[in-house]
Amino acid sequence: MDLEPYRGELVAYCYRMLGSFHDAEDLAQETLLRAWKARERYDPARASVRTWLYRIATNACLTALEGRARRPLPSGLGAPGGDPEVPLTAAPEVPWLEPFPDARFDVDARTDLRLAWVAAVQLLPARQRAVLVLREVLAFSAAEVADQLGTSVQAVNSALQRARATVARAGAGADGEVRESDGAEARAVVERYLRAFEAADVPALVRLLAEDAVLEMPPVPLWFRGREAYGAFMERVFRMRGTGWAARPLTANGQPALAAYAPDPAEGGGRRLHSLQLFTVVGGRVARTVVFADPGRLGAFDLPPVLP
Repeated sequence: MDLEPYRGELVAYCYRMLGSFHDAEDLAQETLLRAWKARERYDPARASVRTWLYRIATNACLTALEGRARRPLPSGLGAPGGDPEVPLTAAPEVPWLEPFPDARFDVDARTDLRLAWVAAVQLLPARQRAVLVLREVLAFSAAEVADQLGTSVQAVNSALQRARATVARAGAGADGEVRESDGAEARAVVERYLRAFEAADVPALVRLLAEDAVLEMPPVPLWFRGREAYGAFMERVFRMRGTGWAARPLTANGQPALAAYAPDPAEGGGRRLHSLQLFTVVGGRVARTVVFADPGRLGAFDLPPVLP
């Protein structure tokens, strides 16, 4: 029984459930270990190996979620900020939503990992999360999900309806997915953003933004909405940290992203990794930028810490 080929999709599943890439890796490993120890009891007449593994993973996720707070983004905690000059105080006590490193997994495993959608899923009770992901993303039948959760098909269908409604209210349903620009257009927009960012050209950055663009920066529980506030905050960034930043394009959560490197006098003219910036592009404009600045969340991306 070769279980290793399932690791990537199990990590992605556990990430959708928990909102933490590090926890997802741990639970995928736990799932494979449990399956290996129970391999003599596996009955191929009851379920495929894949279905059996997802049942183990679902139980592991539901147990892990007991008593845990949801993983939000700053925009999920309150109103937008009005002053781009306020102190940037991190809130490490909040279990923030984490980004997903695309480069470590194949394309199929990365399906439906959009950050806004994963954030919306965190609003659901644990069993509704499982039903939504298993039915909507992984295309298990209602009967299979009922068997995995030890419940009825009717209960699965009811939970799915409630989950869909909650995610739609959060603005992360199917309509939001349709509005997002396709991959080529989104990459082109972010490439222009990257050049303006490296040039510290705030007016050029602002011209690439949607009218109500959102900027948020976990672990700082502060976020801004609108071109004016976004631009004013970027002016502050370049004023505080200087110009001469560098950026490298990549993807995270199936979305265009860039790794930002800030000037660091201690590096003799080099630049030190500062943040991962993940973009949602809608209609050829940047609609949302999530800046992950916690070094503990960037290690999974295998980025060089310093650029010469």
